Amino acid sequence: MHVDLTQPIETGMQTYPDDPAVVVCPHATHDEHGVRVTALECGSHTGTHVDAPAHTEADGKTLEAYPLERFVFDAVRIDCRDLEAREPIPASRVPDSDADLVACWTGWDAHWGTERYLEHPYLSPAAAEVCIDRGFDVAVDALNPDPTPTEDASADEPEGFQAHRALLGDDRLILENLTNLGAVGDRFELRAYPLALEGDGAPVRAVGVVNE
Repeated sequence: MHVDLTQPIETGMQTYPDDPAVVVCPHATHDEHGVRVTALECGSHTGTHVDAPAHTEADGKTLEAYPLERFVFDAVRIDCRDLEAREPIPASRVPDSDADLVACWTGWDAHWGTERYLEHPYLSPAAAEVCIDRGFDVAVDALNPDPTPTEDASADEPEGFQAHRALLGDDRLILENLTNLGAVGDRFELRAYPLALEGDGAPVRAVGVVNE
């Protein structure tokens, strides 16, 4: 069974604060031109997407440096739905597993498109280090594995992009804005092929493959 884990790309969709706005509009129509063509304007970190190390690391790899098989993951899902807004995912949640990606199931995709989506749980720096030690890439069904800055941020939260820098600095990949993780099991294959952009990140079509 194939499960779509991707947020749709559409005009005005939610992005990270100050990222480029998303615009999807007709460029040509059947009535006027005999064909239909859609114009798309968006940033490289739009919607469900993958971060390459170059996103935060000046000397980090860009997407084209990876073979296609690097974007197929043996994923283990960890249940973080009990965590509250802006609560860190502790290192103790990171499993000792032979998988190669940890998918953090926070359930925060239920808030997609709202201000509350910015108040998601986040990966603690200690949890990020355990992921590195165990060789995991990381996926989240939230805007960011780091806390997203808002007026509700507390003084004791990690500043900046600590999880990003730790993971991407170790040649790990990060997938953000997944959805529908409740439809896959605790172990599944995640396929997330990015657009062929030579850059710091790109939207993906994320698909979970589950054995029925």
